[in-house]
Amino acid sequence: MAILPILRYPDAGLRTPCRRIETFDQRLATLAGDLAATMRAAPGIGITAAHVGIAERLTVIELDGPASQRVYVNPQIEWFSPETQRHTEGSVSMPGVTDEVERPARIRLTYQDLEGTPRTEDADGLLAVCLQHEIDQLDGIFWIDRLSRLKRERIVRKFRKMGE
Repeated sequence: MAILPILRYPDAGLRTPCRRIETFDQRLATLAGDLAATMRAAPGIGITAAHVGIAERLTVIELDGPASQRVYVNPQIEWFSPETQRHTEGSVSMPGVTDEVERPARIRLTYQDLEGTPRTEDADGLLAVCLQHEIDQLDGIFWIDRLSRLKRERIVRKFRKMGE
């Protein structure tokens, strides 16, 4: 498994909506493995193909290390709960900065596995947060877009200062 270069905010690739994956082959399985290795090296608990400049709807999530790895191809949220939760979020593309984001507490999503088999899953807690965060990224929505303008500007200033 290769560790791929991660796009850094504000790279335009992070704002590019990703296309559906139609071919389920060894290339896709290799990409999923490379994303997992890249995420662990970052470190992070979720990553998308968009984070490495590949505009395809693929995300890998590991909440509790490699044994908990989940791969989602073409994920789509079908339902959001009316209840919300706040959780601290950040990005492998904007390391060193985090803030609280409010999102629905529970979701239902459809996706495909690496063989192309359609799946449906209900998620809550941290998994629901991660899935919403990564699916936003696949839609070209960077996590700071979910913050107020004032918080977003503060985060961007802090990140820029860290890079000086």
